[in-house]
Amino acid sequence: MLICLTSIVAIQFFGPAGLALLLLALVVDGRRVLPGWWALLRRMRWLLLSVWLILAYGTPGDAWHDVAWLPTYEGLREATLQAARLVLTVGCLAWLFALVGRDGLRAALISLLRPLACAGLATDRLVVRLSLVMDNLQSPLPAGAWRAMLYPSAEAAAGPTHLCVVVPAWRPADYVHCVAALAISSFLVCIG
Repeated sequence: MLICLTSIVAIQFFGPAGLALLLLALVVDGRRVLPGWWALLRRMRWLLLSVWLILAYGTPGDAWHDVAWLPTYEGLREATLQAARLVLTVGCLAWLFALVGRDGLRAALISLLRPLACAGLATDRLVVRLSLVMDNLQSPLPAGAWRAMLYPSAEAAAGPTHLCVVVPAWRPADYVHCVAALAISSFLVCIG
């Protein structure tokens, strides 16, 4: 999970070269990653289009082919770069979901949030709520279900009463993976 989070932060500083290397790394592990990645991209296609249009038309510069109603060259470049960053961020999340699954993600969240729990924050509740949201996102809603969400009903939703999470012990190899992730991300940001 730390590798994925580091990659997501580093992606925001990548240029085209760094993005191409990350895309290559994700495609190499394609059999596991691509189905989930494609499903996530399909769900956010309108967000991607909206971000691209806002950046393409909102960035000042010279109009494309000197036509006033077309986006600017700078806007096209910035919109495409940001859309690629968003697509690769979703790819990193798809890789994480394919690698560890839901149970592994819960264990990773508990492990990463443990220092905050020592400070008195209710991290267990956060993990349980995120788990419920992830479980609900896996099942598609029927058409028009958003209207029912606007009107609260008296019925309580049935759901699990217990959540059991097994957190494996931290191994020395985990330190190596974390340091390697930070080093590779730093390298890609530098060449980015």
